This record gives sequence, C-alpha cells and structure tokens, in this order.
Amino acid sequence: MLDKAVVVLRAAAATPCALGELCERTGLPRATAHRLAVGLEAHRLLARDADGRWRPGPALGELAHGHGDPLLAAAEEVLPELRDLTGESIQLYRRDGSDPTVRVCVAAAEPSSGLRDTVPVGVRVSMAAGSGAKVLAAWSRDHASTFTEPVLDEVRRRGWAQSVAEREAGVASVSAPVRDAGGAVVAAVSVSGPVDRIGRRPGARWADALLSAARRLESRLAEVG
Repeated sequence: MLDKAVVVLRAAAATPCALGELCERTGLPRATAHRLAVGLEAHRLLARDADGRWRPGPALGELAHGHGDPLLAAAEEVLPELRDLTGESIQLYRRDGSDPTVRVCVAAAEPSSGLRDTVPVGVRVSMAAGSGAKVLAAWSRDHASTFTEPVLDEVRRRGWAQSVAEREAGVASVSAPVRDAGGAVVAAVSVSGPVDRIGRRPGARWADALLSAARRLESRLAEVG
C-alpha cells in the first residue's frame, strides 16, 4: 500500500490531476486511487487546487525542511500578499541539497482564477533555466552552472533576475534572492505568469514589489535568528 501511495504522490507532483487522470497515470482502480488520494490529503501530503485537482500538499515542504522552518512560516504571510498585489503566481524556491542541478518549490501562492503558472509545492525544477535558477546560481558557492558568467554578473548587479519562455513556453518570471541573517542567499522568491499578461520585461513591472517581499521574508528570518 505504501508503494501505491508513493505512486499517487508522484503522479500528482508531475502536474495537478483529477481522479480520472490519477487513475490513468497510476494504473490503479478508481476506488483505490480515490481512497489513497483522500488519505494523503487528510495528512496534507496532497491538496486540491481551485479546480479540485490534487497536487502536492504543504506537509511535503514541512517534512523536507523542518516543521518549524521560519522561512516557510514567513512565506505563509508574505507570498499571499505578493500574489494579491501582482495578481500572478508566486513561488519560493530552494536548491536541493542532494542534487545541485535541481531546485525545489517549497512554498507557493496561486491566484484564485485566471490563467496561472501553477508550480506545486514539492516539485523539483531544473537549475538550467528560469529566473529562480539564475538567482540561486548567481550567489551559489557551487560554480557549476549552465548560465554564463556575464548573465550571473548581470543578476548580481541588478539584484534580481528575469526570464521569458525559458522554463516553460509562454511563461515569464522575475525572481529575487532571500538572505539569512548572515547574508547568505537561502532561497529565491518568484513572480511568474503568462508572457501575454506579465510582459517580456517582467522585471520592469514587478522587481520592486518582489524585492520588497524578499526584504519582508528576511526580516522574519532575522527575528528568529
């Protein structure tokens, strides 16, 4: 049964899915898939989006990074505020400590309606593309990066990064670093949405708001540091 539960988790982590899609991806009978998904939802390992589809739940991030993680606690307050201000999807990324080629979405806030760039909590995303990857790479001690040094120098000079159709076609994003009390970059906070709406220069539109949100996250970290 544990193996089947993991299969359900992985299926929902790939992209949010309704019960029919979950059955197709896992090959499980409808009753079994439903029972497991509901059970995982009760433990907050799965959650449902506005369309009723299952996606990874907040407990996954809590388990991975500590239930009392002050950054995740701060994100619960700051990310929805940034979402409401921008009307776009908000994510918080950390690098995967065991795999430097991957970043993990540890918190997210999605608008309740409209076209969104949904990145479920717990999803692992490549460090090879996207504004969040640029930010994490620019201040990383690990010098292995797919980005050129001029690109990373520009990110450090600006204090933020942007991307257009890098991680996913039709999606633009802008990201800023989040630092701990010692000044080390521990995460990247991102605003993302459709290029047609957010524009091909998302930094010009949302960088100031994003930097302000990053400072609020840092203030919360400093309070407990």
